[in-house]
Amino acid sequence: MTVREHYDNHLGNIYAWMVGDFASRQQAFQDFLVDQQVVPASTGIALDLGAGHGLQAVSLARQGFAVTAVDFNDQLLQALAHNTQGLTVGIVKDDLRQVHRFAHLRPELIICWGDTLTHLDSRDDIAALIRSACSMIAPGGLLMLSFRDYTTPLTGDSRFIPVKSDDTRILTCILDYEPDSVRVTDLLHTKTSEGWQQQVSSYRKVRIAPAEVVAMLESSQMTIRLHETIQRMATIIAVKSKG
Repeated sequence: MTVREHYDNHLGNIYAWMVGDFASRQQAFQDFLVDQQVVPASTGIALDLGAGHGLQAVSLARQGFAVTAVDFNDQLLQALAHNTQGLTVGIVKDDLRQVHRFAHLRPELIICWGDTLTHLDSRDDIAALIRSACSMIAPGGLLMLSFRDYTTPLTGDSRFIPVKSDDTRILTCILDYEPDSVRVTDLLHTKTSEGWQQQVSSYRKVRIAPAEVVAMLESSQMTIRLHETIQRMATIIAVKSKG
């Protein structure tokens, strides 16, 4: 199953529940932006790739950016529209690999957050996205990335990851490692009037090391401002030279 099919038929319906309380997660990300002094400095335009239901878009708008939020899933786009009401956020249904379509906006900030980067088909796709994004960013602007490092495989029982549960739902993730990708199986149990029902859906994520992403950024004349692991996510902020 493709990533788009997985979200359209399975994960999109439970994404907001899986992520948890929107207000607290959004505030946590905005606090991160404040700590990193991410505020408009030139064009005031931010591009949010794989925007989901709006955690980053809301935070960026509240930091003063005019945000264009891009995602391909209808369920998430509906939630995004609801969560960004009253804010300067434009919503576009598109594939983030088509980032070049937004070059005319002259964004000073492009963000691809929350493991979205690994949802692409290959390292080549990731490299192409980074090249396009870096070429578009206004001088002095930022590219912000976060993603999981799947390069060290989990084995045995550690491949089974409890994601979230409550009285009516249990979501478990199972990882199967392949040479260049990891097969992710989302196993959802839902309690109904007829008892517990099981839904299973799988898709693949790219295995790419943070050091590879850093090398891609540096080859696009970006300077690394932050490279840390934050809440088990590789987190990178790169800045474009003003020269």
